[in-house]
Amino acid sequence: MATVVRCLSWFTQRGLLAVVCLAGCHAEAPAPAALNADIFLSPDTALIRGLVAPSTTLDEMLRAHGLSADAVGRLIDAARAVFDPRRMRAAQPFLIERTHDGGLRQFEYEIDAASFLRVTPVALGAEALRAEVLPIPRTLEEAAAAGMVDDATPSLFQAMDAAGENAELTMALARIFAGEVDFNTEVQPGDRFALAFERFVRPDRPPTYGAITAAEFINDGRLIRAVRFTPPGGRPDYFDEQGRSLRRFLLRSPLKFEPRITSRFSLRRLHPVLHTTRAHRGVDYGAPTGAPVVAAAGGTVVSATYDSANGRMVRLRHAGGYESYYLHLSAFAAGIRRGARIDQGQAIGRVGSTGLATGPHLHYGLQKNGRWVDPLREHRNMPPGDPVPSTAMEAFRAARDGALERLSSAHASAMSAVVTTSN
Repeated sequence: MATVVRCLSWFTQRGLLAVVCLAGCHAEAPAPAALNADIFLSPDTALIRGLVAPSTTLDEMLRAHGLSADAVGRLIDAARAVFDPRRMRAAQPFLIERTHDGGLRQFEYEIDAASFLRVTPVALGAEALRAEVLPIPRTLEEAAAAGMVDDATPSLFQAMDAAGENAELTMALARIFAGEVDFNTEVQPGDRFALAFERFVRPDRPPTYGAITAAEFINDGRLIRAVRFTPPGGRPDYFDEQGRSLRRFLLRSPLKFEPRITSRFSLRRLHPVLHTTRAHRGVDYGAPTGAPVVAAAGGTVVSATYDSANGRMVRLRHAGGYESYYLHLSAFAAGIRRGARIDQGQAIGRVGSTGLATGPHLHYGLQKNGRWVDPLREHRNMPPGDPVPSTAMEAFRAARDGALERLSSAHASAMSAVVTTSN
């Protein structure tokens, strides 16, 4: 009988989850409780769209939505040729089209904002499957924004929100100027920003951000500008108007988001657990458990260990006689083991409260030639990276002049919006 009836529907924490089965079935379909999906029926197939739930494997997700064990095995084997199923992330969209006997018509999973995995039979009814990673159709447009930190919007996040953009763009802006401005302590009312950036537009999803192509920040009356430029044979980076690099050897902070400093470097500090006065050779950043911790500079993992005082700790060795230490982690990132090569900004673990810690935070320590140094002061004293090569200055000046025009347009648009609002 071709008639299909709806057997059960309920709500999960993530929204409405609809489960269907064929007429005449004697048992309710098992609830794929780990998933959030909508199911659309045709006489021959079921089309399932949803979001991957936390702690769900690809195997579990496919079986929960009615693919046969054989189809699941063949799909995963095919996918492995182009995508590691272990990289599947929660909250990413997926699509399953299956026959009512558990066969696969197509499977899609959105890897990131730019690409998706598709697995389909090589021909209708064939058992052999084809897996591809394909670009997501989207339109690239240039956009601009500008704003000011004031009493109504006292943080950079709020000022960016008032400009019509979100926290992702805020943090990208902060990363560009992290070598020049301490965004934890130095942002104040009257500070202004403007930026030109790429935006990817899709018909089925909210826009996503591309690269910031130019930016400026006025901090306490001091103007700092950044232009994105790719030197010949190099990687895209940010430079000031004269072509000097804004990159530093050390990141300003080993946390991916705007951190809150709870304890600075000191040679005498009352230890919060032991209640004794001892040197505090590093900086403590208050952050929630699980917040990602990144390498302050590129280098090699010396150790990733646990002890009762420091908890889970990663120790990295860098060029120039530097070593950095990351204490009280809740977990190590995948691949963090002795001898592993690490890039600047690569995830090495997650914030926790292991060892002698009163709450979740990151203790970040830095040694230079075997002596403890203040990470914040050391960062401020770091020379900038390589400037634009003299052979590329003509191309850089052209990029800079175009960037400054876009920033001027951003300022004009922001001022126009202010005038319109006040009227």
